[in-house]
Amino acid sequence: MTVVIGAGMVGIASALWLQRAGRKVIVIDSHPPGTGASHGNAGCFNGSSVVPMSMPGIWTSVPRWMLDPLGPLSIRLAYMPTLFPWLWRFLRAGRREEVKKQAAALRALLGPTLPYLKQLAAGADVDDLIREQGHLYVYRSEKALAGDRFGWQLRGDAGVQLDWLDRRQLQDFDPALSPSYTHGVLIRENGHTTDPGDLVLRLAEHFVRQGGAIHRAKATGFRLDGGHLQSVETEDGVVPANSAVIAAGAHSNALLKMLGDWVPLETERGYHVMINDPESQPRVPTCDASGKFVTTPMKHGLRLAGTVELAGLELAPDWKRARALIKLGQKMLPGLPACIAEERLVLWMGHRPSLPDSLPVIDRASRCPDIVYAFGHGHVGMTGAPMTGHLVADLILGRPPKIDLAPFRHTRF
Repeated sequence: MTVVIGAGMVGIASALWLQRAGRKVIVIDSHPPGTGASHGNAGCFNGSSVVPMSMPGIWTSVPRWMLDPLGPLSIRLAYMPTLFPWLWRFLRAGRREEVKKQAAALRALLGPTLPYLKQLAAGADVDDLIREQGHLYVYRSEKALAGDRFGWQLRGDAGVQLDWLDRRQLQDFDPALSPSYTHGVLIRENGHTTDPGDLVLRLAEHFVRQGGAIHRAKATGFRLDGGHLQSVETEDGVVPANSAVIAAGAHSNALLKMLGDWVPLETERGYHVMINDPESQPRVPTCDASGKFVTTPMKHGLRLAGTVELAGLELAPDWKRARALIKLGQKMLPGLPACIAEERLVLWMGHRPSLPDSLPVIDRASRCPDIVYAFGHGHVGMTGAPMTGHLVADLILGRPPKIDLAPFRHTRF
């Protein structure tokens, strides 16, 4: 029996790949499937997302971020003493040669996302939730585009095909966008889901129909004997298991510490706003590259997502950050009205599991090789889940992994 701790996209993908290989699997989570970070993301499947969060020169932006509580990234001053060691590692990860290595590792993990997702979803009746229409980045000036030159170089070096659009081509591609955008980059290989939470839920239901089980409880520990797993402890009792997966996202570190391991895992508090019955929406998921937010057309409306706040797991949400996305969306899409009725808005905040080098941990526990770690995907959890789940199954079943896992070891810190 394999126990998967975490019912987000990474956990459910891991459970499905293991089940497909013939393992009996039970998923444990105190919340329903797909209701955490997997519910509130921008819904993108971006194999092109090879650019780490920390880039050369990013240290010059930190003071400005700290002074702008509604900017793309906010750091709560009260949390700064706790955050400082993580932030130092984050800044060091942005050295040019390190970034190139991170980009190569991310491409190996994310590039096959859509083919692996289709295999994973076979028979799950989720085709209506998956789109393969590309992803657009937009800029308001040549200077802004030039500022991201290294990021586009990383994507090109990784083999990502890029279509460069001028102002006229942008308007022809999507007339809903503001004419103030002068440059765009279309990445045709990318896709998205029209409802990420529902996608995870339906995959979880498919897992159950195929004989899997989902147990609503909090995992609290492990029972080991001679370095091998005997069971997983939960608040509702003990679950016998000879292997386990820790895919608990931003909550994974407490379980790691029980196994004698540690990584500098932080939570990026991400916000989104859903606008029901929008008067305007983009043709495909569209990222304002300077504003660091994404607009995604979804089944239940228009989602505006993207701002990051570093403030830990306990502090209350700052809903001003979510509402700031509305104004950004109105500037991107002039067809949205200046005033949107409150009953048409849904605000959300969730916890992305973030590591300083933008690479997840996919590895065995030091004290117990029967336990596999699969967390820390930051902004690419939905994208990284299909391949991560397959790699988890490789590790547990003793198969050679499909890619080199050295960049994802927990001991790299």
